[in-house]
Amino acid sequence: MDIKTGRFDHIEDVLAQLHGGQWFGWSDSKNKIYANLILTEKMGVGGELIDNPHSLPTEKSLTDALAKQQSDFDAQEYARNRHTEYPTIEECVHAILDNDNNELDTLQAKRAEIKLKYPKGG
Repeated sequence: MDIKTGRFDHIEDVLAQLHGGQWFGWSDSKNKIYANLILTEKMGVGGELIDNPHSLPTEKSLTDALAKQQSDFDAQEYARNRHTEYPTIEECVHAILDNDNNELDTLQAKRAEIKLKYPKGG
């Protein structure tokens, strides 16, 4: 996963999201490709070591899930960009509580400007 953005960048990100615990591993940890993916025999659950109840997903299901997560993430870029520039909740609350219509109008104008700058699907 990209540490700065949270965007999945490897099938390992998909695997880690599928099940809790250490249910999979790599036969070569320096070469994390599907061919080196292994199922652990045992895994810890609730402080006990149990037989691993999971099975390995297909390579296609992992690459498809990775592509979908990346596509979904990329489609929300406008929302992440807007969020960084929108007025803060604190600014909005103060304008409302202070009954400051001028400030509310300014905040609404700022939001409209940001929505134009980062359009949905843009």
